Amino acid sequence: MRATSGSSRVMCDNVPGLVSHQRQLCHRHPDVMRAIGLGVTEWTMECQHQFRQHRWNCNTLDRDHSLFGRVLLRSSRESAFVYAISSAGVVFAITRACSQGELKSCSCDPKKKGTAKDNKGTFDWGGCSDNIDYGIKFARAFVDAKERKGKDARALMNLHNNRAGRKAVKRFLKQECKCHGVSGSCTLRTCWLAMADFRKTGNYLWRKYNGAIQVVMNQDGTGFTVANKRFKKPTKNDLVYFENSPDYCIRDRDAGSLGTAGRVCNLTSRGMDSCEVMCCGRGYDTSHITRKTKCECKFHWCCAVRCQDCVEALDVHTCKAPKSPDWAAPT
Repeated sequence: MRATSGSSRVMCDNVPGLVSHQRQLCHRHPDVMRAIGLGVTEWTMECQHQFRQHRWNCNTLDRDHSLFGRVLLRSSRESAFVYAISSAGVVFAITRACSQGELKSCSCDPKKKGTAKDNKGTFDWGGCSDNIDYGIKFARAFVDAKERKGKDARALMNLHNNRAGRKAVKRFLKQECKCHGVSGSCTLRTCWLAMADFRKTGNYLWRKYNGAIQVVMNQDGTGFTVANKRFKKPTKNDLVYFENSPDYCIRDRDAGSLGTAGRVCNLTSRGMDSCEVMCCGRGYDTSHITRKTKCECKFHWCCAVRCQDCVEALDVHTCKAPKSPDWAAPT
């Protein structure tokens, strides 16, 4: 059921943190806002997947009402990633909703009509091409509205990373085709453009996070220059940040850090999820647990797979808490 104008007004007026232009777009396009709302869960889960083996794992403090709380107050590379992945998520959610016929203001890409050519020959546009341009246009208008109110360094950083996120989704737009002809001979093809799974965007932005470029404002305050002259100037696809990240080792209100006490670590790893790195040198506790798993599975004609219940014993290693369990906060 579509929301009435009254219910959409209540919804828009109760979304915290919207600036005037965002609230106006919400009132005019409540169906788009619902699509964005559903997309929030998706890109949040993608962020948590990408950071699952790191000290900061894209979770926030329970008492913070904003999604990522104080993490976003710092101009760190984690903040750069969150702005990029959330901007990408808005594009993805709106574009998908367009193709699924859920929005009044858009549908499939109207430009993909008629005949075209690629390296395999001629084909006809058909099916439903994802309307990525509409998704990008609306996302730019909505997400960037908050930053355009200010012209400070942080606003420029956020706008840059928002754009990098939008471009990342379009980067993985791919052409899909269906063959027609005798015995599927592909003498005739119908093709359409489709977004790739959001995981591809997440993986790409994760690589950009690892290669994020620290910048400073230029002298006239209109753009960036690299903080370290040995590094290349950032492109529109790169993520940029101003401040070094905290270590996220301890629970810290000001940094928006949950700390790593109680986090599971990998005793045999030499990476970021290792007990040495994850636990910040504090050591770890080991618990001996058992769990039931399916084993010795066999296929029985026809048509069932029957398995045994096996009990597996394993050790789980979790990071020790700091000696002082209190929150780290200046007095």
